[in-house]
Amino acid sequence: MSSPARSPLEGQQASPTVPRAAAPAAPQTAMGEPEVAARQGVPSAVRPDPPVGDGRYPVAWLHIVAPRGAVPTATSKCLCGRDRSAVDRAKVLALIEDHEAHRDTCPLRPHQEGRAAA
Repeated sequence: MSSPARSPLEGQQASPTVPRAAAPAAPQTAMGEPEVAARQGVPSAVRPDPPVGDGRYPVAWLHIVAPRGAVPTATSKCLCGRDRSAVDRAKVLALIEDHEAHRDTCPLRPHQEGRAAA
């Protein structure tokens, strides 16, 4: 007994003898209308308003380098243009005091009379 002859394309089934209607297409979305998948995605990356500062910002910096067994150095800088540096322990200590005194005389710092110590 011989097997029936196969069609040249094995995976395809024979076409039906009776024509049938095609499945209706999905309705198209209007231009600009969000699709359902977009509403189910990740929440928006828009963040709330940034936190409001309290009005304080750095005006002067004191940078001290004092490694063990080496000569200490320090630099005092301010936005008003003051730029001082010191090398050696005694001069660094004097610069620290001068930097603290500059807080009261700097034209960029608001003068607060009767300010309570923090």
